[in-house]
Amino acid sequence: MLELDLALFQALNADAATLPAVVTVARWVSQQLPTAMGGLLLGSFVLGNAGQRRALALALASMALAWVGVQLLRLAVPAPRPAQLGLGVQWIEHAARAGFPSMHVAGAAALAASLALRPVTGLTWLAVAVTAAMVWSRVCLGVHFPSDVLAGLLTGGLAAAAMHALAARATRWQALLHKSPQGNAP
Repeated sequence: MLELDLALFQALNADAATLPAVVTVARWVSQQLPTAMGGLLLGSFVLGNAGQRRALALALASMALAWVGVQLLRLAVPAPRPAQLGLGVQWIEHAARAGFPSMHVAGAAALAASLALRPVTGLTWLAVAVTAAMVWSRVCLGVHFPSDVLAGLLTGGLAAAAMHALAARATRWQALLHKSPQGNAP
């Protein structure tokens, strides 16, 4: 393990001297904020216009691709979580499974990156702020190393970029398929 990764973990992981309010906020960010964001996204999808619905559907597809990416990386690199190595304080219960990369951060980063590529008024910057809060909370609560959340950021960002590239290619193909041949235009 890199010394820098361990030093950052020890600096950010809450301990007995950490204010209880900090741990409470970190728990809320990790455990309740994803559900709150899901509700907000669902409401935005239902109430939004066609462009907003397309952007949110693309963001959801980006998050799904990030989930697949995390699963594949965890199979390839089954790195333990800090508590599995006896490091730091773990403030929430968590199964003893691979922690590299962070699924929470990958999903949040995929959402933020996708909305940065196809903005939805009011949601884009909120998704970026949620991602930053998720990065902090996962290390603060002791369930991830900084390298885990960094890998989650990269996985989510790459998933969003790949999904947007696929969507652009599909749009080009659709346009080509529906284009009338020259001379036969209506």
